[in-house]
Amino acid sequence: MTAFLAVVLLAVAIVAGLFIFTLRTARRVEKEFPPIGQFVDVPGARLHVVVKGQGAAVLLVHGLGGQLRHFTYGIVDLLAAKYRVVAVDRPGSGYSERASGAAANLSAQADALAALIDVLELKRPVVVGHSLGGAVALALAQRHPERVAGLALISPPTQLVDVPPVFKFLVIPNAWLRTLMAWTLAVPFGIIKGEQVVREVFGPEEAPQDYATRGGGLLSLRPSHFVATSADIVAASGDMPQLMQHYGSMRLPVSVLFGRNDAILDPNVHGAGLVAKLPGAKLTLTDGGHMLPITSPERTAEFISEAVARGLEETKANTVRPH
Repeated sequence: MTAFLAVVLLAVAIVAGLFIFTLRTARRVEKEFPPIGQFVDVPGARLHVVVKGQGAAVLLVHGLGGQLRHFTYGIVDLLAAKYRVVAVDRPGSGYSERASGAAANLSAQADALAALIDVLELKRPVVVGHSLGGAVALALAQRHPERVAGLALISPPTQLVDVPPVFKFLVIPNAWLRTLMAWTLAVPFGIIKGEQVVREVFGPEEAPQDYATRGGGLLSLRPSHFVATSADIVAASGDMPQLMQHYGSMRLPVSVLFGRNDAILDPNVHGAGLVAKLPGAKLTLTDGGHMLPITSPERTAEFISEAVARGLEETKANTVRPH
């Protein structure tokens, strides 16, 4: 056996071993944390959603690398006492599936959510977007303004800036390489570096001890999660300039909540920067970091309730206002 052939066989063995480890890990995670909602088919995606409560509709959209358990951790039950709450796994995230060949950009995700609003007959919900979900919510309001009563944005990216350092390992433009990484190195890396990444995302606050389970953190140890998250961050950077271009023409109530100590997105850049360009937008600062739906569920639910009230008031005014 030549040295070259030995190296090739060793490489194949390593890749095969990583693949088997990844597959087994993903299966164990999915067995322990199965879907907790229902599935809704829309063009380009099969969406996993949790629906709870009665009343005015509120649609909850999670952020980069997250899933709907970020909201069921504490927000959903608080809101469901007054509203019909729909928490959704974005296309490709959590247990939602992105159709083969479907785009990952903000526009495609916004169109999928617009279709979900129609299928579930939500009429005009207030759309809540956390982190990247805030950018998706803005795209939804721009592309389908007739389907949105208002926006409640929590720690949203609203300006074109560099990818935060903690997420730079996800920037893999090549789809083939992204898939190879997902099935070989991503899961072991997630196990080794997971606690460090969580500390940075939650900082300066501490993640709750049950985040990995109740908050769905362990669901990130699946190759589909890595592929979707990488595709999302690559596509979002390309969409942001077009999103920013239309802030000035948006005409709906927009409420923005930021933690003063957000270590991922600067409140002055993304919060005050949006309010300066979007008519009628309102910025609220609170104590905390980037993961407010989990670290401050009561304060976040209060903020959402205030945004719903603004949305209902505006909808009522538009209904009775003479044309």
